[in-house]
Amino acid sequence: MQIKEETIASLKQFDIGEKFSYLPVLPKASVLIPLFVKQGELHTLLTQRSTQLRTSAGEVCFPGGKRDPTDRNDVDTALREAEEEIGLPPEEVQVVCTLFPIINKSGLLVTPVVAFIKESFIPRPNAAEVSAVFKVPLHFFTSEKDHYATHGAAGLVGPLHSFYFSDLDSGNQYHIWGLTAMLAILVAALALKKKPEFDVGFNSEDPLAFFQHILDRRISKL
Repeated sequence: MQIKEETIASLKQFDIGEKFSYLPVLPKASVLIPLFVKQGELHTLLTQRSTQLRTSAGEVCFPGGKRDPTDRNDVDTALREAEEEIGLPPEEVQVVCTLFPIINKSGLLVTPVVAFIKESFIPRPNAAEVSAVFKVPLHFFTSEKDHYATHGAAGLVGPLHSFYFSDLDSGNQYHIWGLTAMLAILVAALALKKKPEFDVGFNSEDPLAFFQHILDRRISKL
């Protein structure tokens, strides 16, 4: 339990609160980054989108989606989407913080919501949206071993990160890249208080300036 409490204390330092309330009204979305402790190590849950979806079919992502008119805030969006996609009851989620919003390739302002869930949670994927749910040790996203990066990608500030994860439980290999990979690296660096073994483009001890720069650059082009 000490790992969980220490991680919560570390992550809360990066909670954005109302820091970005000045942003223009943009279409919003949220993702839930669920953490849990398994055999003394921090892990996260990721999903693979159904191949039947019209957008980003088959891609790996965190549970999440667009803001609904009934959602009160970013946290509501993340919790509702996680319940719809993988059957995660909101009352079993301990929200820790919301991190810096990022404008994705579709122009959505995406807010990451970091939370703890029980290790015993058994996902019930909504087959219309999710084809697989899998667990990844958080330290995987700080290791050079299965990491690849492309520099100078069009319209991108910093490297485009990519990982190949072999899931021992299912025998499947998953390609984790783009915004999902960036968010996983960010949360791993902050939660583990560990600098990744590869160039991430931001100061892992104080990443706010980097993400502020990305936001300001994207907003200036709107």
